[in-house]
Amino acid sequence: MSPAATSSSHLLGTYTSANEAKADMASIVVVDDEVALMRALRDTLRDHHYEVEGYTTGEQVLAVLQERRFDLLLTDLMMPRMDGIDLIEAAHLIDPDLVAIVMTGEGSITSAVDAMKSGASDYILKPFKLSAALPMLERALALRNLRVKNALLEARERKHTLEIEAALKDLESFSYSVSHDLRAPLRIAGSYLAILEEEFTDQLPAEANRLLGVARHSIEQMGQLVEDLLRLARLGQQPLTKRPINVADLVQEVLAELLATMPEREIKIEIGELPACVGDSGLLRQVYFNLLSNALKFTRIRNFPCMEIGAHQKGDDTVYFVRDNGAGFDMRYAAKLFGAFQRLHNSREFEGTGIGLSIAHKIVERHGGRIWAESEPDCGSVFYFSLPTVA
Repeated sequence: MSPAATSSSHLLGTYTSANEAKADMASIVVVDDEVALMRALRDTLRDHHYEVEGYTTGEQVLAVLQERRFDLLLTDLMMPRMDGIDLIEAAHLIDPDLVAIVMTGEGSITSAVDAMKSGASDYILKPFKLSAALPMLERALALRNLRVKNALLEARERKHTLEIEAALKDLESFSYSVSHDLRAPLRIAGSYLAILEEEFTDQLPAEANRLLGVARHSIEQMGQLVEDLLRLARLGQQPLTKRPINVADLVQEVLAELLATMPEREIKIEIGELPACVGDSGLLRQVYFNLLSNALKFTRIRNFPCMEIGAHQKGDDTVYFVRDNGAGFDMRYAAKLFGAFQRLHNSREFEGTGIGLSIAHKIVERHGGRIWAESEPDCGSVFYFSLPTVA
């Protein structure tokens, strides 16, 4: 007990407040080796709507903490055998959310500061009046409530994140299994249609041949959809293999592959500076393949189609872009753009499964970047994606 301690009547003083009920029976454990002071403080705090237990040694408190929880520990600093600092450190091993306030005399302020370094939220100098101490208790209890609420929110967020990850994993596995199982019957149906077209075309009426063509085209579309689903499902399971990438070379390779399939097309393509990046070359190649094939597809309606490919710096990121003067789209529907199976144009005008941009979105996110677009109907589009800049 500090030599500065005085009589219990001076220590407790008098305090009246219209807000006494606010404590809502918060639980406090009081520790003071002088029995009379401990009891006086305990009883007075009970009168102010706190649930209070009092003890004279730190060992007693630690034993009780094993059985139940308190909101606040109010402890004398100087006690025999176990002082307030040792008690606070031991109590926090049992209950990390417990807030603590130490009571000390004028001559032990340095020790009180040490107690705060050990986990106390505040200290009270003896002798004190309860009118000064109660606001301090309320602040400490508010701090404790905030800690508990934050811990609950973090736990819920972790649980929610794990649930989402598990659901996504199940969805990816389901998509992979369904898509994989669809391949075989599609191949068989396609083979039989090919046989019909090759061997029986002359024996079938024109309408039957037309219907065969429609069926074959539908099977080809379904096959492409299955392949895109498989690609999308694999993205969640495929580990990233990051290495330095020459983006300019990668873009030239993708363009050469795409233009080889449409030798009749004449399109003006401007390629600006494309800084190197670090990433999975196979996956980023898929991003450019999807963006460039989209630009080529939607500029088919133009007499003078053109594309621009470039990049610029924005903060710590490099932003790559593909601009075209194609069909464009209404920005009111931009939020749907990167969802699977989302299409903003009629499939009769522009082919596709509606998965390509979803794949690009997932790849860019896995690289720590983001992807977005700007457009206007009949005025072309610009697709951007950002990647962390190479140091």
